[in-house]
Amino acid sequence: MNFRVEMGRKLRAGRAGWVVAVATMLVGLSVKPLAAQTAQGAPAGLEPIRAMAVDAVPVFEVATIKPSEPNDPTDGFHTRGRHIFIENQTVNKLIAFAYGLNEKQISGGPTWLGTDRFDIDGVPDIEGTPSLKQQQGMVKKLLADRLMMTFHREKKELSVYAITVGKSGPKLTKSVGDLIGMPSQDAEQHGTELAMKFKNMSMADFAMCMQFFLDRPIVDQTGLVGKYDFNLRWSFDETGSSDPNAAPGLFTAVQEQDGLKLEAVKAQVDVIVIDKVERPSAN
Repeated sequence: MNFRVEMGRKLRAGRAGWVVAVATMLVGLSVKPLAAQTAQGAPAGLEPIRAMAVDAVPVFEVATIKPSEPNDPTDGFHTRGRHIFIENQTVNKLIAFAYGLNEKQISGGPTWLGTDRFDIDGVPDIEGTPSLKQQQGMVKKLLADRLMMTFHREKKELSVYAITVGKSGPKLTKSVGDLIGMPSQDAEQHGTELAMKFKNMSMADFAMCMQFFLDRPIVDQTGLVGKYDFNLRWSFDETGSSDPNAAPGLFTAVQEQDGLKLEAVKAQVDVIVIDKVERPSAN
């Protein structure tokens, strides 16, 4: 998926949780693109964005890892061209990002995985800006090589949000483009509102994306197959607004705009159980 990823604040039971920091993706992650850049019109001083080949499997050519500044209030997953900067993140958040999970789907390991924060700065070994999927693969490799992380998977019943179809049916448009191509998601933040555009998106892709905003995993129970294009405009302001044109909360927006529902249920989900992990070395 083509995302710009930076950390935000999570939602709890339909009320605001993670305010998007500089912009987006994971106690949840939120998604917001950086300023649009093209080879013809990149902002001055910034490297033009050229997408990495879709079939490329990049790893970090070089990456520095260091403890975050204790009083640093900012955090995020940032990309500028080939440059990737992961700021002020716990190892649990790195795992959640790499494997497309909610943190509640991570079990075992020492307590510092969820408390100690790190900055990671590096570039891939292949030219071009990596997609979200490629960035996830890079972080997986980093976790294995630099933190010596090993794990196994289990199934566990957890409290989740299930995406289901609303009573009036879905309000989604079937994708007509490259159906074997990567899904994409763009988002723009305006104050407390987030306007999201999804293209070539399966419901499983949508579930993975949206769980980054919430305090529990999301599972797809729509029964919908294929890929879709749709929009979602919502607010993470838990105090509400007197403006009649203001965007609704996420749970209301999903139902009114896309004909889907987020329902709190129990379900069996994949859980990663940490078998071994070491503190990252500085270089």
